[in-house]
Amino acid sequence: MQSPVPYFVHSLTALSKIIDKAEAFAEAKRLKPEVIPQLRLIADMFPFARQVMIATDHAKGASARLSGTENPSFPDTETTLAELKERIAKTIAFIQTIPDAAFEGAEAKIIAIKAGPRELSFPGAQYLHGYAVPNFYFHMGTAYNILRSNGVEVGKVDFLGG
Repeated sequence: MQSPVPYFVHSLTALSKIIDKAEAFAEAKRLKPEVIPQLRLIADMFPFARQVMIATDHAKGASARLSGTENPSFPDTETTLAELKERIAKTIAFIQTIPDAAFEGAEAKIIAIKAGPRELSFPGAQYLHGYAVPNFYFHMGTAYNILRSNGVEVGKVDFLGG
């Protein structure tokens, strides 16, 4: 299996740059540091901070599980944009330690995970392409949309990391 790391790194780098724009927006609007991380699209969805946490969890979790590497635990305590950027940087630093060779044969591994109350099991390729990557981009996209809907000037090129 080809390593997913370069793709996660590319998108996480874009997410970090989007947060740079959110920081500039918050400063210009004189918002308290905790405001943007708590913004939501709608009341029953996770706030911006949690969207970033989940996106990073999918990137590091998929990379670790598919490579047979221990998945580091991050405590989910970030409350500011700066802390969220640090989490992204920690995720990138971790996944970049995994050599491409560690993913050889990963498409045939059986990946078992717990998703809420459910236990799920997938062959490696199905896990990556049908679960981890779609979840990663769902939460990354939701984080982007929260910022965009609240006036942060970001566009498709920012999301794509162009």
